[in-house]
Amino acid sequence: MATNNYHLNDGSSLAPRLELQQSWWAMIGLGENGREWTMEEKFEQIAAAGFTGISATMPAEQDYAEWHRLLDKYQFTFSTVAFPSSKSDMRDILDTVKQFGRVQYINSQVMDSFVVGDEAVQLLQDLLEASNEAGIPHFIETHRGRITQDLLRTTDYVRALPQLQLIIDLSHYIVAGELDGGVGSRAEAEFNVLLERTAGIHARISNGEQVQIDIGKSGKHQMVENFKRWWRKGMQNWYANAVPGDILSFVPELGPPGYAITRLDENGREIETTDRWQQALLLKQIAEELWQEVVAEAANKNAVR
Repeated sequence: MATNNYHLNDGSSLAPRLELQQSWWAMIGLGENGREWTMEEKFEQIAAAGFTGISATMPAEQDYAEWHRLLDKYQFTFSTVAFPSSKSDMRDILDTVKQFGRVQYINSQVMDSFVVGDEAVQLLQDLLEASNEAGIPHFIETHRGRITQDLLRTTDYVRALPQLQLIIDLSHYIVAGELDGGVGSRAEAEFNVLLERTAGIHARISNGEQVQIDIGKSGKHQMVENFKRWWRKGMQNWYANAVPGDILSFVPELGPPGYAITRLDENGREIETTDRWQQALLLKQIAEELWQEVVAEAANKNAVR
């Protein structure tokens, strides 16, 4: 594992690679015939779909043994989502991570959206220093309702903190800024600032009004090409600086209601309007295709030199 928190590396001589993890939060409510899958059935489905890991909040201590059993059985990696608001919080999180012992990296949604300016920069620096001291890779997610509430303040953080690496989820900025198909050059330029610091990608597609939209069975929604462009750019930036053993994480993160759009059925029950699991598999497929393009493009450039 990496000895600093600036990138994710497993210490091997393997070529830089894409790690496809599934969000555990995104598995809430999924199942068949009106019954939610059990924990192990969810692991089975994730493995059968070709994912190699899970992204989740830290399990309760009494559940450690079952999580370890299933992670071992399916040979999954595990990354965790944290919500620190101080350096003290971060140290507590790091203690829990060390106790669990299986965490590949920490993805922080830093609290909260009312922390701005120099105070925010200092907090981010403190959190990164704490995880760096612990030797655990730690990245900050671009997320609404957090310290990364909006696009412009987050690009300010990136410019102020050279060590800051991001879990990219641009769905939050598209919906927060009401940026639909006409994203515009100014937003694109700010997105590029963030994409230069790509350490991982959370996949969800939004439009200017809804944070999680249905992209259809074949991904032909008008916003898909925008997100594919951004994900490809993030992958390219990451790959250009990668060394053997480096890992880029890609996580489809399609939330349950109320992220998922719902309607009432004839019996007054709230049901989702889309097949969230199939949508996740489509996002995984898109990621695999983009990654192949990025690797092939880099190989062609090297061949020409």
